[in-house]
Amino acid sequence: MSATTDAATFKSSWVEGLVSSYSRLVAPVPDAHGVMSARSPEQGRVSVVIGGGCGHYPAFAGLVGPGLADAAVIGDVFTSPSAEQVYRTTRAVDGGAGVLFSFGNYTGDVMHFGLAARRLAAEGIDSRTILVTDDVASGSTRNTGARRGVAGGFFVFKIAAAAAARGYDLDGVARVAARANAMTRTFGAAFDGCTLPGQREPLFTVPEGTMELGLGIHGEPGLRRVPAQDPAGLADVLVDTLLPELPTGTSGRTAVLLNGLGQTPYEDLFICYGQVHRRLAQAGLTPHLPEVGEFVTSLDMAGLSLSLLVLDDELADLYEEPCQTPAFTSTPPASGTVHGPPPRAVADTAPRTGEAPKSGGVAAAALAAALAAVEAHERELGRLDAVAGDGDHGRGMVRGLSAAVAAARSADTVSITDTGDTADTAGRALLLAGTALADAAGGASGALYGLLLTEIGGVLLEAGPAPVTTELLAPAVDAAFHAVRELGGGAVGEKTMLDALAPFSETLSEHARDGTPLADAWPLAAAAATTAARATADMPAKRGRAARLGERGQGHADPGATSLALMVTAVADVLNGHHPATTDSSSVPESR
Repeated sequence: MSATTDAATFKSSWVEGLVSSYSRLVAPVPDAHGVMSARSPEQGRVSVVIGGGCGHYPAFAGLVGPGLADAAVIGDVFTSPSAEQVYRTTRAVDGGAGVLFSFGNYTGDVMHFGLAARRLAAEGIDSRTILVTDDVASGSTRNTGARRGVAGGFFVFKIAAAAAARGYDLDGVARVAARANAMTRTFGAAFDGCTLPGQREPLFTVPEGTMELGLGIHGEPGLRRVPAQDPAGLADVLVDTLLPELPTGTSGRTAVLLNGLGQTPYEDLFICYGQVHRRLAQAGLTPHLPEVGEFVTSLDMAGLSLSLLVLDDELADLYEEPCQTPAFTSTPPASGTVHGPPPRAVADTAPRTGEAPKSGGVAAAALAAALAAVEAHERELGRLDAVAGDGDHGRGMVRGLSAAVAAARSADTVSITDTGDTADTAGRALLLAGTALADAAGGASGALYGLLLTEIGGVLLEAGPAPVTTELLAPAVDAAFHAVRELGGGAVGEKTMLDALAPFSETLSEHARDGTPLADAWPLAAAAATTAARATADMPAKRGRAARLGERGQGHADPGATSLALMVTAVADVLNGHHPATTDSSSVPESR
């Protein structure tokens, strides 16, 4: 919305909306560009006033309320508030016990808050100022006072406000705020720049496949450009940068803030935090009441930052104090709560492309071959799905089949061949695999493919200790086809997986009647499925999200039909006695 936002009214408009929607917690400062706690002023208590330019929400106005800041002074976008605005805001919340100012170490803010402090002192209002200097990318370890303030200011504000709420005098509030700042370190990364209100182009751009390290929060690019990392890899970069910056001998409880800069998905933040948590624990640090979310943003910048505050007993006690603001609410931790590292995810036991199955007989081998084929064409499946959907079909099927292979390997299976002597164990493996696939893949495709495997598995299980032949498997596939059609509510000809499954089932049934061995019948059925999947490119979709495209969806094969064709073709190799192998690209239905 930046391009259509009126830059001239941006500040006043969003502040009006904030105080209107959260009037139970905050109020506008009379005749000033500021937001104050609905409880202010509180007589006989130190007031905590924070502030800076807007464009950083929740900082600063979103961090005002009972238990946190008493007021925030708001400047224009990325611009310090004037001394006059600081003065008026402070007068509105002064309770007679003095004022603690805290804000980032930026020249404009230092000057204007300093001018306001002089004027207030002349009127008998005492104040102290604690500059936030947490950004390790903006100054050397020998001159930390020159560093700028970024997301770590949250720690300083919260601890100062908690001390004020407990009745600390002005010097005491300043002391713990200074201590919190001295023990806080922050480092961040950006994936793309931010766009100012009224502008169409971002302040800077980050080339695809790269990221900027050491960014600022005013639209500045980072100190250096490096190849992009996934969230877990970025966690290692952030932790590796911050650990050497912590005070010598640091150990024990550490407050952690993983901060999104305005456009980073929360899911990515949580993935990143999982690795941060593990790395800190390995370094002898115990994450204490960690916070993940947006606290100090830079409009719509894509990126994140990691802040660490090494806690002593007093700081930890103050940090645990409750607060309630528009953007952040905390309650006292439960007694005895242990903030240890999260358990590691269960190791992936599924095979990778070209890897021979470890156990589980041909049932697992067949699924491993299907997985290899889908992995090899994951991007193409995603591209086909993106025509009308969210582009995740390939990724979802890889995830589901990986779980299916692991589940099949956990069963006591034997070969699925004409000479095999147990269908029930193969059926049991497919039942487990189908359930695992549906659970891991999720979505409509996960449910349908999971049902496909469980229906086939159920028929085989009922057959008992019988060899798995074409005559036995064809009815199982037919039953699965009808179950999938009923669950999905679709029909052949509507551009879905049924368009490939129907000819596969029909061809297998024809050869069952002719007594064709399974190793010969299956490839013929797979070829029919592949031809039918290719033909879906000529169909307009009539079901699901793709149906809204009508004829515009033609020219692209259906992703579900395509993945089915890939999988059954790969299984044919296993049934012919070959090792699992990736099918070549010619088996992927072409798009026009």
